[in-house]
Amino acid sequence: MRKLLLATTAMAFAVSASAPAFAEYNDRNIRVSNGINADHPVGNGIKAMQECLDTKTGGKLKLTAFWGGALGGDLQATQALRSGVQEAVVTSSSPLVGIEPALGVFDLPFLFANSQEAYKVLDGKFGDMMNEKLAAVGLVNLAYWENGFRNLSNSVRPVTKWEDFSGMKVRVMQNNVFLDTFQNLGANATPMAFGEVFSALETKTIDAQENPYVTIDTSKFFEVQKYVTETNHAYTPFLFLFSKAIFDTYTPEEQAALRECAVVGRDVERQVIGDLNKKSLEKIKAAGLEVNVLSPEEQARIREKSMVVYEKHKATIGADVVDSILAELAAIRK
Repeated sequence: MRKLLLATTAMAFAVSASAPAFAEYNDRNIRVSNGINADHPVGNGIKAMQECLDTKTGGKLKLTAFWGGALGGDLQATQALRSGVQEAVVTSSSPLVGIEPALGVFDLPFLFANSQEAYKVLDGKFGDMMNEKLAAVGLVNLAYWENGFRNLSNSVRPVTKWEDFSGMKVRVMQNNVFLDTFQNLGANATPMAFGEVFSALETKTIDAQENPYVTIDTSKFFEVQKYVTETNHAYTPFLFLFSKAIFDTYTPEEQAALRECAVVGRDVERQVIGDLNKKSLEKIKAAGLEVNVLSPEEQARIREKSMVVYEKHKATIGADVVDSILAELAAIRK
């Protein structure tokens, strides 16, 4: 009888030792705010992240996504994180420059030549440095997800070099870096609400606009444009931000699970958005638009032309930030 008891005890210990230590996790409902809709690739990322969390925590950490700005705009939601009244938000970097000016570095023109460059920088030492700046303002960045590259469409001429921008009326966001970028290239940069862009293109009030391929496709801009150029003039990351005030109350195991699973979600979201951009580009081509790509030589030339914009905004963004990212990119391109 004693031998049977010992054997049973040993077996129970072995099973408990090999099972996930779910006791290290508390039941938590994590509200995640998004400005975009559930059918955006961020939705695929959230799903993958939740599946990862289910495996790691036995379903104890639950993400509840609120789409389409249901909890407020990205800036409002981010401020709620800083106040410790909301857990998380997936937001583009651009709306947050008032909170952390260093994020303005991602608005600089022709910064990254391609996605792989962006990933190496964001997932490396530079990304870590930016995360430290975010932590100082009460935000924990779990991972850099992807909003993507912006490209140019127009109804005037093919754009293969910076001189082709001359005199072109280009709609841009109300963003000083974007305004300076296109004015520096000789274009007539025109701030305009997004909802007005299609009719303005149709009536020739403007000649051109700039957005990711998916937006050009889904907004049907190809119906009122003739040319598309893969300029890759701006790459905007999404940040999966968590309230530092709340994050600091979580156990080390919970914090680690959130970081690890945010990376799993990141990789899925990046893949989905990449595939979607390819499909959108094919639809744009099928609609009869002429599509061209800036050559590497012209990319380097146009980047050099844009350095005046870097210098103009360097003090606001932070000289250390601008110099650091340029040094890291130079090393990658060697």
